Amino acid sequence: MRLKDKVAIITGGGRGIGYATADAFLREGATVILAASSQESADKAVESLKEKYPDRTVAGISPDLSSLESVRNEFREATAKYGCVDILVNNAGVSESTPFVEYTEEAFDKVMDLNVKGVFNATRAASECMIARGSGVILSTSSMVSLYGQPSGIAYPASKFAVNGLTVSLARELGPKGIRVNAVAPGITETDMMKAVPKSVIEPMIAQIPLRRLGQPEDIANAFVFLASDEASYITGVVLSVDGMART
Repeated sequence: MRLKDKVAIITGGGRGIGYATADAFLREGATVILAASSQESADKAVESLKEKYPDRTVAGISPDLSSLESVRNEFREATAKYGCVDILVNNAGVSESTPFVEYTEEAFDKVMDLNVKGVFNATRAASECMIARGSGVILSTSSMVSLYGQPSGIAYPASKFAVNGLTVSLARELGPKGIRVNAVAPGITETDMMKAVPKSVIEPMIAQIPLRRLGQPEDIANAFVFLASDEASYITGVVLSVDGMART
């Protein structure tokens, strides 16, 4: 019950890492408002989580994360009902692998609008009551490619580099206001997208990981639980790698 009586908003909470994080937060006692790309997706995830945690409070919303007005309106409605948000998890994002010479401006903007502008808008909206109260936790999903890059689909690693920059800079700016800001950088994680990749591609990847397995959404969710909890009360401005890799 490390998050007992806390109110959390999780974007991209309808599936994958976001859903696993919502599950973990509910298990730890939080009230969870999950945001999904559509109200139908949000309602489906909420129904599933309510079956598992009938005594917990979980709700679903579907703001347009590329619009500050939309995000602010839906966040204000949720906080009016459930209370000021204690924890924001910016998890919504889109990945793609278009070769650089084939990129269009529209494709680049699509990634940036969700992965960067969406993080800004959600953080801007959620931080209002945090700043007024003098406490809060803001967390974001980064990626291992924010540290190493990737050979195709340049917008995705660029967007995650930006998430890291927002994390470190906001940690400095909002720390004096009682708000901690951190990120988690997952490695190769077994989400629905990864399950569609052929074994012939996945097995060489696993062979390069010292722990010899893919990450699970729960591995990332557990890192978010720790960073959201009081156990991490003296940690801010960190991009925590959860990728099974060894470092010197």
